[in-house]
Amino acid sequence: MIRSEKLLLQLQALAHPARLWIVARLSRERRAYVSQLAREAGISRPLMKMHLRKLEIAGLVVSAVETAESGKAANFYEIVPFELLLNPLGIAKAGPFPSPGSFHSTGESDG
Repeated sequence: MIRSEKLLLQLQALAHPARLWIVARLSRERRAYVSQLAREAGISRPLMKMHLRKLEIAGLVVSAVETAESGKAANFYEIVPFELLLNPLGIAKAGPFPSPGSFHSTGESDG
């Protein structure tokens, strides 16, 4: 994956309050499983899994199936140490990026 693609995935993954909450939670407690995170966040397990998957695709968290305290298999997540340099030079170094014309000609939108 080229750096510009990775930066875009990371920014998209972090552009949601629930995913920022997950990153903050995992940075404090190190690891947690899906059901535990969903309960603490007050959202459904499938919705939590969707948010975690976006973070995992962006390379911001990793998961491993392990045995939980209940004795059942659980998917545990933990943060991958990362640092995003969000200033003009850091963004320029992550390039090259596709030109806006080539992006918008595909019919994709921002929303």
